[in-house]
Formats: sequence, C-alpha cells, structure tokens
Amino acid sequence: MPKPLLRHLLFGRVRFLESEEYLAFQYKLLIIVLLSGALFTALFLVGEISKLNPLGGSIHFYSMNVFSAGALLLWLLLRGRKERYRQIAWSYQILCILEYISALLYVPQDELRILWFFTNIPGVYILLGQHPGAIITSLSIVGLAFGNAYLSAPYSPNGLATLIVAMAYQGAFFHIYGNRSISYFVRMRKSHEKLHHLATHDSLTGSLNARAYYASCEHMIHFARRHASPFSILFIDLDHFKHVNDNYGHAAGDIVLKAVAGTLTQSIRGSDALGRVGGEEFSIFLPNTSLAGAQLVAETIREKIENLCPVIASGPLKITASIGIAECSKGDQSMEEIQQQADEAMYEAKKKAATVSRR
Repeated sequence: MPKPLLRHLLFGRVRFLESEEYLAFQYKLLIIVLLSGALFTALFLVGEISKLNPLGGSIHFYSMNVFSAGALLLWLLLRGRKERYRQIAWSYQILCILEYISALLYVPQDELRILWFFTNIPGVYILLGQHPGAIITSLSIVGLAFGNAYLSAPYSPNGLATLIVAMAYQGAFFHIYGNRSISYFVRMRKSHEKLHHLATHDSLTGSLNARAYYASCEHMIHFARRHASPFSILFIDLDHFKHVNDNYGHAAGDIVLKAVAGTLTQSIRGSDALGRVGGEEFSIFLPNTSLAGAQLVAETIREKIENLCPVIASGPLKITASIGIAECSKGDQSMEEIQQQADEAMYEAKKKAATVSRR
C-alpha cells in the first residue's frame, strides 16, 4: 500500500499549523497507541479462545472485548479530528485504567499483570502532559498500596515495596524528562520562528522583504484566481528621499523609513501584505479589492504620510509619497507584470505632482 494512502487511512485528512508540531506528534502517536492497544488485546483474546494463554475468568475476557472495541471506536472518533485529541486521550486513559484493574482483580495467575500499570505511565506523560502524568502515577501507587490486601493473590510486602518505589521512580523520571523535553521543544520553536522572521522581514522597517513579499503575493494571486475575486497592488515611493539622506544623514533616512512603514502597517488590513521592495519603495497587495477600493486606500495612505512629519535631529521633517495603483485585469498576468503596471502608474503620479508644483 502506498505511504500517502496508508497515512490517510490511519490519520485521516488533518492539517496542523507550524505552531502545532508537538500536537501533530501526539495526535499520530495516540492513533498508533489506540490501534496497537486494540490489536494486542485481540491477540490475548485469541490466546484465551485457543487456550494457548488461558485467562481463567470470563469477566476479564469480556473486559478485553470492551477494551479492544473501545480503542477502535476512539480511533474512528479521533481520525481526522485533531480538535478532539484531548478528550480522546483522556477517554483512552480511563479505558486503560479500567482494563488494568480488571486484569489485576480477575487474572491472579499472571504475576506480571502489574506491568501494565508501569507501561501506562510513560504514555500518560507523553500524551497528556506532566500534571496528568503525576496524577495517574500517584493514583496508581495509592491504589496498589491500599488495594493489594484485597487481591485474591496479594503481592508480598517486599514485592509491594519494590513495585511502589519503582513506580514512583519511573514517574519522577518521566516527569523530569517531559519537563526538559517540552522546554527544549519550545526553545527550538521560538528559535525557528525568530530565524524565519529574520529571513522574511526587513530588519529596519519590520515589513516583509522583497523575496518574502513576492512569494506571499504569488500565493494570494493563486487563491484570488481560484475564487474569482479581484485584487489590486499599490506601489509607494517616497519623494526626494535621496535629498533626505544627503542633507540630514542616513540615520534620519532610517527614522523616516521606519515611521512610514509603521503608518503603512496601521493603514492596511490583516489580510493585506506589505513589503519593502527597494530602498525607499514599498508595495502593498490588497486581496478582494477593486481599483476603486484601492484608490481610496492609496489616497488615505498618501494623506497620512504627508501629515506624518517624523522627527529627526533637526526637527520635524515634511515628507510626501507618490503611489501607483494596478488592478489585475487579465487572468494570466504574473505578479511581475502587475507590479510593473503599478510602478508605471507611480511614475505617472510623480510627473503629475512635479507639474503641479512647478505651476
């Protein structure tokens, strides 16, 4: 069977966000545990039916049937439903505890049946976390300590002491291990997010860098065309920015760029994309926006930049910007072609502004 088909059969159609990597691991592990639990319990049932491994009691035989069927049912309920993970994990844990208690009470001839409680502890810490792991470990120890006297074949005092100490040791080990593992995972994820941010964002303005911006636009263009929705692009160029750097220094230019980027970020929607595509050039992708809507956004931005007046060492500085607008007019236009239209429209806006200023 091809691996993609097998994965779909086992886990269903489910997608995890980048921030849900650990949940994805837990989800897949729980499904494997559910199916493995049902399978191995079925093997014990075969052993009972064939008398190769007689259990010596009909109550536990029915208990194993319920456990095996319950594990399969929980798998079906979880498959493709990651939002059900926590409830299913707890349901399976309760099912396991009941099954292990049944073995402890009704299969006295199996001295090693207590091992099921030991194998359960690591799974609880991995699938449910530290606090549930500590709770289940404590309940297992207390239940064993006070319930041993009521077993038909109780463990000796020495054996009971060894079991309790070993269980406490195992719980402490996995508690510490789980804490360090999750802490390491969180640090690695934060480090990855930081590196990803550095690789995709302009260090000065915090906007997307050119490569990340155009990649994001390509994805949004594909989505817009699939849903036949309009989109527009703004190309923003700060007027006479070279004059700012030459007369006031590059530090002043950086202040201006950061102030403008902040204004642009505040002026767009969360679904829009903002990128710094050149020294003093910015581009904004406006999904689900017609040319008329883009013109309103552009005029609002132009006015905000004109009223911005960022403060540099010599005082407030008046700045202006020219904005070109392009709307997708052909279904097969590339991002580069649309951006070129916005670029040409921006230069036309600059020419008009220069003509007006000369009058």
